[in-house]
Amino acid sequence: MTGAAPLVGLIVLIAAGGLFAAVDAAISTVSIARVEELVKSERTGAARLARLLLERPRYINLVVLLRIACEVSATVLLVGYISDDLGMTWGLVAAAAIMTVVNFVVMGVGPRTIGRQNAYSIALICALPLQAISLLLTPISRLLILIGNALTPGRGFSNGPFASEIELREVVDLAQQRGVVADDERRMIQSVFELGDTPAREVMVPRTEMVWIEGRKTAGQATSLAVRSGHSRIPVTGENVDDIVGVVYLKDLVRKTLHTDGAGRDTRVVDVMRPAVFIPDSKPLDDLLREMQRDRIHMALLVDEYGATAGLVTIEDVLEEIVGEIADEYDTDEVAPVEKLGEDTFRVSTRLPIEDVGELYDIEFDTDLEVDTIGGLLALELGRVPLPGAEVVSHGLRLCAEGGRDHRGRMRVGTVLLQRVGPEFAEPDDD
Repeated sequence: MTGAAPLVGLIVLIAAGGLFAAVDAAISTVSIARVEELVKSERTGAARLARLLLERPRYINLVVLLRIACEVSATVLLVGYISDDLGMTWGLVAAAAIMTVVNFVVMGVGPRTIGRQNAYSIALICALPLQAISLLLTPISRLLILIGNALTPGRGFSNGPFASEIELREVVDLAQQRGVVADDERRMIQSVFELGDTPAREVMVPRTEMVWIEGRKTAGQATSLAVRSGHSRIPVTGENVDDIVGVVYLKDLVRKTLHTDGAGRDTRVVDVMRPAVFIPDSKPLDDLLREMQRDRIHMALLVDEYGATAGLVTIEDVLEEIVGEIADEYDTDEVAPVEKLGEDTFRVSTRLPIEDVGELYDIEFDTDLEVDTIGGLLALELGRVPLPGAEVVSHGLRLCAEGGRDHRGRMRVGTVLLQRVGPEFAEPDDD
């Protein structure tokens, strides 16, 4: 292949490939919000560009296809142009080396840098030609994407792998490095991005820590539980904790106990409760937050894949996932696992294994117990989640729950006061 025509064609193809690379970078960089401002200011071509951005993946795929076509065609022309002088073998080697450098510099780094630096100017100019070209070539690019997805293991991308927008996370990191965004602000923004990947069960109050009340209890009893636990909304159960029939609100209880005769002793909880909201425990947090805002929901009950109650989540739990844990004056410092207070009297952590408690008092616990910690034993004997002040007698020991409000304002038991009791308080033998 001789003459000036192949050389001119080669130069044109390289220039066209660089142009498409610049357009690709420009379309990927422009912001929809900024383009909308250009539309309001009646900038020429802004309205057309706004319509193009509504289908950004489609046009990015088109530009990538055109750039690849230019690169391959230029390589073929170069091989044909130099093979007459160098032979086919060395012509291929030389063409590969030359086009690697050309593709990286002339059709890669340079044009893409220009595209990012002048994104809006290039995008406004190229919007009309791209729309015209897309009428012919978009079906081809979509067909090639389908073929690529079919040949690729795993699930492919319906819009192609080239269709992603600029990673905002990288922009945020860069802004933080340059001092534009503070470190805590960066973490908050990153947390917002992660909401979509975080299921509700990761921030929920688990079933074992839920405070609930039976529907047959009175409004006065429910008010007392709300005051002692620090919860303004309490799930109401039917037969068991898997049978949540509603949610009782403290403000409704106060209305029934303070403004009626009998202090709520004549009113059952089921007569005061409101409907409960149930969601799957796999629901992403961003969808959950959006749903809570839309429907004005403060608390939702989580249900696992088997239909059982997994826990509950409040809007504060979701917000803390964004802003981070909030410490307040009620937070307590880490406590020692065991603290001796006197003869046969100890203050222990709720997480202390019952085997360690047995060593303190030289007693043996039943091997068939369904719990491993002293906090679990307290809950087992009570039949519900313990609150500070709760007392039980088990295995010759008096267990008294101690605690206070955590960083979310909930009453939590952190330690258990242990004291040996006399035989008159011990459980009767099974014999």
